[in-house]
Amino acid sequence: MSWHPHLWHPTTQVATSPEPLQVRSGRGCELELADGRRLIDAISSWWVTLHGHGEPAIAAAIAAQAQRLEQVIFANFSHEPAEQLATRLSSLIGLQRLFFSDNGSTAIEVALKIAWQWWANQGQPRHQLIAFDGAYHGDTFGAMAVGERSLFTAPFERLLFDVARVSWPHTHWDDDQVEQREQQALAQLDLALQTPTAAVILEPLLQGASGMRLVRPGFVRAVASRAAASGALLIADEVMTGFGRTGALFACQKAGVQPDLMALSKGLTGGFLPMGVTMTSERLYQGFIGTDPAVTFFHGHSFTANPLGCAAALASLDLLQANPERFQQFEARHIPALEQLAQHPRVQRPRALGTIAAFDVEAGNDGYLNPVGKQIQRLCLDQGVYLRPLGNTVYLLPPLSLSDLQLQQCYGALAWALDQLG
Repeated sequence: MSWHPHLWHPTTQVATSPEPLQVRSGRGCELELADGRRLIDAISSWWVTLHGHGEPAIAAAIAAQAQRLEQVIFANFSHEPAEQLATRLSSLIGLQRLFFSDNGSTAIEVALKIAWQWWANQGQPRHQLIAFDGAYHGDTFGAMAVGERSLFTAPFERLLFDVARVSWPHTHWDDDQVEQREQQALAQLDLALQTPTAAVILEPLLQGASGMRLVRPGFVRAVASRAAASGALLIADEVMTGFGRTGALFACQKAGVQPDLMALSKGLTGGFLPMGVTMTSERLYQGFIGTDPAVTFFHGHSFTANPLGCAAALASLDLLQANPERFQQFEARHIPALEQLAQHPRVQRPRALGTIAAFDVEAGNDGYLNPVGKQIQRLCLDQGVYLRPLGNTVYLLPPLSLSDLQLQQCYGALAWALDQLG
């Protein structure tokens, strides 16, 4: 297949990238290409395909909803699928209010705007946000501002607002320095919180795009307690970590914290339809109620609370709650194979959390631009496994329906690829 004359692919440099593979269909954990080849989708198609491609229960729910109501403006109307989803997520998360948007980036934008305006509505504006080194929260401007400044954000630097930064004490197996790094990070946070802060934003337990960088639950709890003591709101970006990916339904629950706001997307609809939500407490919601129009949260999206997306999300939740062992026990499936792979001389810093397993390849400098990731991707394709390494960070983040045989194939492909590197 050649490059299509009218398409622009995301995060892709056409001058140096191979032509895209034409996908004909997807079923379960496999993608079928136009040439008949089958690939295991070992990264859930950018972390969205939660249960597997073509999951019949979700497809049926969307089809049934499409016969009743496919879309309606949500400013003047409500509908049952949105109300059911809000009630269920509120019960599962412990936050009382749900605001719909379109994707992960917009869910973060909503959270940032709510946090910032809530303080202004109280007549106590706070002008600092705190984020963590290495964070990724999306590609819209507010999300970029609270994310790591990098090659991705450099062209827009003058347009991004200032954010206070705290180091992220990420860890791995057999890490004997993590406690020292945690204490250093918490000291930085204490110093930053001396300035009145509107909100602290973090990816609980795991930074995804920066290299699957794990922190320990105790560190997340320490951050949450310090934010609460200072009065700062806590924003949990669970766009990637939500819906069982870390071994609990939500990473905040695994860490033992209750945020003030939570952003969700990706697995929300099982990967079928784009949708984002921002959950928030009743206390924050009440801060936008009043006769003065200026306190209104003036934000919205054309497809807010799309009924088809709500139906998909409800069906996905049904599957998760009916089969919790699928995400609760996935880490135990990773560990033996990752332990064996970790014996390879090129494997560094192995780590696992829930459905996610990751390691770094010894290949010169760490980072997204290290070419070893693309080499491993090409080699694993030859073995029928699709990966998308983050530079020299290689990870597996498969759908929950992945079989033991398919998981074995993924690790076998990685071992073979590492041997080919020399």
